[in-house]
Amino acid sequence: MFRPKLLFTSLAALALGACAPQDPQAQTASALAKQVILPAYSRWVDADRQLAASALAFCSGKEDLAKARADFIKAQKAWAELQPLMVGPLAEGNRAWQVQFWPDKKNLVGRQVEQLVKAQPQVDAAALAKASVVVQGLSAYEYILFDSNLDMADGAQKSRYCPLLEAIGERQKGLAEEILARWNSKDGMLDQLSKFPNQRYADSHEAISELLRVQVTALDTLKKKLGTPMGRQTKSQPQPLQADGWRSDSSLASLGASLASAESLWLGVDKHGIRSLLGDDQKALAEKIDAAYAETRGKLEALEKPLSELLASEEGLKRLNDFYDSLDRLQRLHSGELAKALNVQLGFNANDGD
Repeated sequence: MFRPKLLFTSLAALALGACAPQDPQAQTASALAKQVILPAYSRWVDADRQLAASALAFCSGKEDLAKARADFIKAQKAWAELQPLMVGPLAEGNRAWQVQFWPDKKNLVGRQVEQLVKAQPQVDAAALAKASVVVQGLSAYEYILFDSNLDMADGAQKSRYCPLLEAIGERQKGLAEEILARWNSKDGMLDQLSKFPNQRYADSHEAISELLRVQVTALDTLKKKLGTPMGRQTKSQPQPLQADGWRSDSSLASLGASLASAESLWLGVDKHGIRSLLGDDQKALAEKIDAAYAETRGKLEALEKPLSELLASEEGLKRLNDFYDSLDRLQRLHSGELAKALNVQLGFNANDGD
């Protein structure tokens, strides 16, 4: 029997549900977790799986050195993309050091790789996991493939370093897969950024606050990764061997990947990013941050040459200083005006005291 009153009541309930106010911070945190952060972690896993396969293929003679190096660059780019998205298990338990050791002020990477190869010539991933973080990750992998004192085209050297190369590839793959599994597990990071309250966040504002803190720390780290080889922090001469990825000359590419990732958290997918939390009365601030990202990207793209070449000339240093200053302005907008607009208390970041 048709019951118009019941139908009207149901439609009214649906209409009220559609009009009910939803928590914009919860929506943003969930959208960023699903559309920006989790896909970046998935790309990291894919790149590390390829890295592990690449090490095996190179060491068995099925892949040449150029291809092995290209696969490393892809893995390093995927890792750089995670810097502004480092919430949850990757930010805990010293795991980031297990992926990349930087800064390396005393060439610990080179020295400890040589010590390990001598002490454990047939090291595997299980043994490597118990070794120093210095030799577990991408910095040691880069040393083996790119250091000017090594010649991996030479059969004897290849035999000497390949067990460690394969172990690092397997170690990185296992670590990335573990982190992704924890993201996707019941009550893992994906759930914790999507449903509130939970054991990590009392409410959605806590989640947004942490995402902004990670952004500020990541942008500050980019300044440090650029400023350290420039000698800017110590007011000294340029120190190119203090760059992130100096052996492979991939420092600026990594900076670019991290910067793009930071902007993706700001913009989101389909405008569901941190920017969407600013109201109409804060439009000027949103446009100022948009312009700051565009300026910083533009100054990075205009550099064109590798960091090592730019550090070697006055003109190059001038352009690097311009890029650094734009990064500084971008970071200060996040830590100052944006944090205030979103009512976020930043406190200390991971780089304080360095």
